[in-house]
Amino acid sequence: MAIPVIEMGSLIGNDKERFMAEMGKACEEVGFFQLKGHGIPVELMERVKKVCSQHYNHVREPKFKTESVPVKLLNKSLMEAELSSSEPKKVENVDWEDCIVLQYAQEDYPWPSDPSEFKETMMEFGKEITRLAESLLELLSEILGLEKGYLKRTLAGGDGPADKAFFGTKISHYPPCPRPDLVEGLRAHTDAGGLILLFQDDEVGGLQVLDNTGRWIDAPPMKDTLVIDVGDQLEAISNGRYRSAWHRVLATDNGNRMSVASFYNPSLDAVISPAPQLLSQPKEGSELSLYPKFMFGDYMNVYAQQKFLPKEPRFEAVAALQY
Repeated sequence: MAIPVIEMGSLIGNDKERFMAEMGKACEEVGFFQLKGHGIPVELMERVKKVCSQHYNHVREPKFKTESVPVKLLNKSLMEAELSSSEPKKVENVDWEDCIVLQYAQEDYPWPSDPSEFKETMMEFGKEITRLAESLLELLSEILGLEKGYLKRTLAGGDGPADKAFFGTKISHYPPCPRPDLVEGLRAHTDAGGLILLFQDDEVGGLQVLDNTGRWIDAPPMKDTLVIDVGDQLEAISNGRYRSAWHRVLATDNGNRMSVASFYNPSLDAVISPAPQLLSQPKEGSELSLYPKFMFGDYMNVYAQQKFLPKEPRFEAVAALQY
């Protein structure tokens, strides 16, 4: 199985029907797909690559090489192996990753000032990605047979003026690693939130997705595309029809991989549960919900402790809370 590559097209007539069928199938069978024709200007994507790379090179890279935990732990493992004339031990519970998270709605968020056009570029990109995410959520609602605006309203926690989903962007770099066999680029996990839109490096690979046969498959670099990823909350709302897939990033020794992942997540006080329209009706007449009803903030508290562990216990933990 390969990661599906889908052309978004015009979303009119047969193009829309084709796209919806392909996207629905990808969300059900893989939980990931590569999106072409998404409408975000290529010129803007090039500017995003430029400012993110410049910020890393000027500000982040020197600190990563000298002060970061993964570098220190890998150096320690290699030194201990040399002193004992033994094979170096694998570095556990750490990722060979440097990252920053942009908080668009946080008024006092300290935006990077190097390069000077960083904030302007990323704010413009954030608006475009938000627009795209909401378009995709509307189509996913339609595919599921839900009323117009259902997923957006559920993630926002309501449809009032103060109800808003959380939107943020994580910018990561995975620098060349001298011993990629000893450390993970990013450990395997599923994403906690709603819909994730990833602008990944178009030259350096490393992203892999676990398919439904238990095999890791590559999500290869592909110019001018976005990787779309189903999060745990869409799995719960769809009552398991859509799946949040395990994925990881491999460390490499031959390139500095860039990743710009934007998260369209529920607000922390949003209450999540399977959509009533998607509940099966067993013979005895009771509703069959495969997922509990819970508050997203509670789920995030659990996720913070269990991100790299199986996702089922996360739902079990929040199921113990009463709503």
